[in-house]
Amino acid sequence: MEKLALKAAILIISDTAFQDPSTDKSAQILTDAFSKEGGDQWSISDRTIVPDDVIAVQREICRLSDGDDAVNLLITTGGTGFAVKDNTPEAVHPLLHRHAPGLVHGMLAASLEVTSFAMMSRPVAGVRNKTLIVTLPGSPKGAKENLLAILKLLPHACQQAAGGDSRALHAGGIRKLERDAGVTNKQPSQHAHHHHQHDHVHSHGGHVIPKAHTRPEDRPVSNDPQAGPSNRHRKSPYPIHSVNSALNLIYKNTPPPEASVVAVNTDLVGHTLAEDVTAGEAVPAFRASIVDGYAVIVSADAPSTPGVFSVASVSHAAAGEIPELQRGEVARITTGAPLPPGANAVIMVEDTLVKSTTADGKDETMVEILTGAVKPNENLREVGSDVNKGDVVLRRGEEITSVGGELGLLASVGVSRVSAYRKPIVGVLSTGDEIVSHDREEPLRLGEVRDSNRLTLMAAVRGWGYTAVDLGIAKDRSGSLEEHLRSALRSIDVIITSGGVSMGELDLLKPTIERAIGGTIHFGRVAMKPGKPTTFATVAHKPLSGDRNSARDRLIFSLPGNPASALVTANLFVLPTLQKMSGKPAPWGLPRMKVVLREDVRCDKDRAEYHRVGLKAGDDGRVWASTTGGQRSSKVSSLKGAQGLLCLPAKDGMIARGETIDALLMGSLQGL
Repeated sequence: MEKLALKAAILIISDTAFQDPSTDKSAQILTDAFSKEGGDQWSISDRTIVPDDVIAVQREICRLSDGDDAVNLLITTGGTGFAVKDNTPEAVHPLLHRHAPGLVHGMLAASLEVTSFAMMSRPVAGVRNKTLIVTLPGSPKGAKENLLAILKLLPHACQQAAGGDSRALHAGGIRKLERDAGVTNKQPSQHAHHHHQHDHVHSHGGHVIPKAHTRPEDRPVSNDPQAGPSNRHRKSPYPIHSVNSALNLIYKNTPPPEASVVAVNTDLVGHTLAEDVTAGEAVPAFRASIVDGYAVIVSADAPSTPGVFSVASVSHAAAGEIPELQRGEVARITTGAPLPPGANAVIMVEDTLVKSTTADGKDETMVEILTGAVKPNENLREVGSDVNKGDVVLRRGEEITSVGGELGLLASVGVSRVSAYRKPIVGVLSTGDEIVSHDREEPLRLGEVRDSNRLTLMAAVRGWGYTAVDLGIAKDRSGSLEEHLRSALRSIDVIITSGGVSMGELDLLKPTIERAIGGTIHFGRVAMKPGKPTTFATVAHKPLSGDRNSARDRLIFSLPGNPASALVTANLFVLPTLQKMSGKPAPWGLPRMKVVLREDVRCDKDRAEYHRVGLKAGDDGRVWASTTGGQRSSKVSSLKGAQGLLCLPAKDGMIARGETIDALLMGSLQGL
């Protein structure tokens, strides 16, 4: 076999080494093994350390195996045992397009020659795109043993994975391949042959190797789109989760909110503050009158004196120079205007009379004060009496609303920029060959369905206060789905799809997410009605700039295609996720309230149900719930007038009219 230059990368997976790289010993040992035993065929192009975190591992795997600069071989070390944080197999397995169980068997066989504890390792090997990926133990000794067991065969595997001509590579037969690779043909011993007759064990050097009854490639997590309808799953391979379990998985895998400095204007409405806001100025910034009247000078032991006084000046709310007031003078003043220098009280206009005016009669020149009871500081607002400079006026986690006056408060205290959390951008995609645009003028052909989901979901997202981007309709072809999803991943934080998540041969979203774009599906079924096939996935996003520090995982919610299912699951799962990403404090999601049933409602014995209802506040102070009718998930009319979702438990039987039950509020109440 011709010796070619092959690029290899080493990925160290360890919390300890991530915190202190000097503690890692495996990387150098593996590099030396490539150099001494690799026959001058390898160059180590990348050595990276990541923590024991599934998403962090997957992000690096995608970086190293996707694109034109992908490496030929990616070796990982660490995280293959049974410890709680050993998640490397779980991170790698979903990203593989093809599995390589032979390499796994070879590594285990070599390790078992040394110690029976090799059975405690869980290696994975396979190909992603054109990159061969092999996971090794975290122990430097074990990692080297495993690598040396397969190293001489890896160039051939990498050439094939890269698209080499198999006919040319295999010319001369297996003996020539063995000679080129520098390996010897291992003839089975009589002892080994004897044990090979048994179904469950093989013997190597006196150690027993467990033999699984299924192969890794026979345990897929999603349908293979290339396998055809006869080979698709007859039962979903995804475990079913409760609603609470699904929400916990979503929260665990939702990226933390991102803060940025933004201008104080109407675009700030709907954002949540990332930091406390302090007043830049006092309010009021000057001593101001709270009434229309006359500014005067009084003392504590000498309240205002009734009598006739000269009007020395006028103080309006408009800015300007105001002369200092002298004893025996008064100054006309309007509400909110600053007190003239020297004045310390205001007499209401109702407690005065005009005694003389200017020639044109427009302004008074002399006024009579009728009361002697006005004391110092009466009818005044002191500097900072509303807000002192430096006071905290809004707290981290508070939302800027359109009705709460937060914008006015910020403006009044001289704050022009604040730190606020960015609101995620949401893309909405419909899927299916049968789906056509809702506004297409041509009549429907047999089997076609107008797209109501995209319109409904985008309206819901915008009603929640987020930007919704129309991603169009993707056909039931993996290439079309992959193209739409990859395009959206460049700029969209959260992708909502509807359709394509059930068990049919054309339900391709799960395999496209897992196999084509390297996503991780965290759940694929939920024990709820409607919405059982609801799917949640994350995709490790590698920005075009190559800056790994700015990478931010993308979220995909694949909702069922039936209209009621799509809207219900969007409210239950997507809304709280957007709120969490926006920095809003928990609890997230629709507000929960107690309602009284107007009619009997039957429960489902196996699944919790979210029953669409209209809500109306009664004269008795209680909120009454009325069903919107048949609750079939495909029944669009059940959404009309639905302001809430009854939270029906999974049980056999009815909940009777007049009973009180929890409901989630989707809209405004009637009767208020």
